Amino acid sequence: MRVYLPSTLPALATALAGGEVGPAPLVAYAVTPALREWYSDGDLEELEYAAMMDAARASLRLLAEAPDAPPRRVVLAAELPDDLVSYEPGDAALAAEWERSLVRLDVPVPLEKVASGHVDDVIAGPAVRAALEALPAADAGDEDARFAVDGAEGHELMWYAVQELPYLFP
Repeated sequence: MRVYLPSTLPALATALAGGEVGPAPLVAYAVTPALREWYSDGDLEELEYAAMMDAARASLRLLAEAPDAPPRRVVLAAELPDDLVSYEPGDAALAAEWERSLVRLDVPVPLEKVASGHVDDVIAGPAVRAALEALPAADAGDEDARFAVDGAEGHELMWYAVQELPYLFP
């Protein structure tokens, strides 16, 4: 199963140095039955993109907790056996948007299982900073703040092969 792990650049550096993404338990995102039910017209590629974008939103929240981290969302895509991925099946209509693809991993993810990295370009920094500043107001229901948070999503994440990820760190 393909899972998408939200991260930050400092956490990615730690994972590269340690050979694994962890420690467990880890929050990740994947194509779950609830996501399939909610997005019933989507093919697998569209469903995986939706799960990856949920992970990118979670990366933004990780950045909010790490004010010294560079303002770039990071998502790692990994291929794991289905039995390592757990989720709570539920009604897709009742689940919060990000919960539809939410899964849990009870083990660290070895870097050998990481298929690719997806990282904001440096030019996304101002939009990510604006999203971080607006996040508390957006969570409180402010529509203008929500618009600022959504502005970060206007930047596509750049794709990196695993062997290219160390080049993100000069």
